[in-house]
Amino acid sequence: MKVQGQAWRTVWLNPDHSVGVIDQRFLPHELKTACLREVADVEQAIREMWIRGAPLIGVVAAYGMAVAMRQDSSDAGLFSAKKTLLATRPTAVNLRWALSRMLTGLLPLPREQRADAAYALAAQMADEDVAINQQLGQHGLALIRTLAQQRPGQRINILTHCNAGWLATVDWGTATSPIYQAFNEGIDVHVWVDETRPRNQGASLTAWELGQHGVPHTLIVDNAGGHLMQHGLVDMCIVGTDRVTARGDVCNKIGTYLKALAAFDNQVPFYVAMPSSTLDLTVHDGLREIPIENREGEEISHLSGWHADGYLSTVRICPSNTATSTNPGFDVTPARLVTALITERGLCAAHPQAIQALFAPAG
Repeated sequence: MKVQGQAWRTVWLNPDHSVGVIDQRFLPHELKTACLREVADVEQAIREMWIRGAPLIGVVAAYGMAVAMRQDSSDAGLFSAKKTLLATRPTAVNLRWALSRMLTGLLPLPREQRADAAYALAAQMADEDVAINQQLGQHGLALIRTLAQQRPGQRINILTHCNAGWLATVDWGTATSPIYQAFNEGIDVHVWVDETRPRNQGASLTAWELGQHGVPHTLIVDNAGGHLMQHGLVDMCIVGTDRVTARGDVCNKIGTYLKALAAFDNQVPFYVAMPSSTLDLTVHDGLREIPIENREGEEISHLSGWHADGYLSTVRICPSNTATSTNPGFDVTPARLVTALITERGLCAAHPQAIQALFAPAG
């Protein structure tokens, strides 16, 4: 994807073997990068959301394991790094998936080979993420293309929630990959961008990256989506996901469930862009089995933005004694509300038999 006309990825390896990332805390006001040299740096970047998005968290954690192997490549060092990084975010399954893959790949190797192998495996996972999201986007593009053919001369309006763009992955994004590919193909697409309270990732991240790439978009408040659907102004919803269960329940940024309900009531297709690394076949009932991260109340009580005098400012928006202790970062959308999962292997019904048929391990 492009920033000021130049192609970027969200994570890269520096010549000194440190890990470079876009520090998303400063977007959309400033484009800053951060250098992660130690496991503690990677832990902080994930926990404090310098980087976020399930696929990107997984890849950066993999690089965190590589950084750890340069410092201590013993078995104890390997397990310690995994434990430290796994504790950073409890909901997104990609983190566990990536760390388990690194452990499986590194543990059989002699200590002296682990650092080089870790960097190679992390780089492979980054490249795979790009390829998976590009392929996923091709299957989503087919849906948008069909709509455009059915409505010649009409703009295709797509609603998305939170940020499931290239900033949440290594490149392309999940929910945005079909949109970018449709735009690149010349299809007239327009995106309704949910602001996505309380951290406003839609307003700060999705709007920024769509604008950088030139995709027409409009920022809306979270509660406007249902109104737009009632008036026929949304042709489809495409959202990302942090975890999908074996029966097709979808865990995603808080507010996704309400969008799915509105879409269902208004017969608007509701698609979930899901790379296979986000599927958790060990979990069945999303409501009962997925741990939901409860985040700091300051995300609710305060807002940050760019002051007219040219600096970043944070202000309180509620009384100082108002309780803000309930701040779930995610909710679960039941499978019955999902039109289909868009995966790198094709469209998949949010149904246990369909998921099993497409993703069951060989043998």
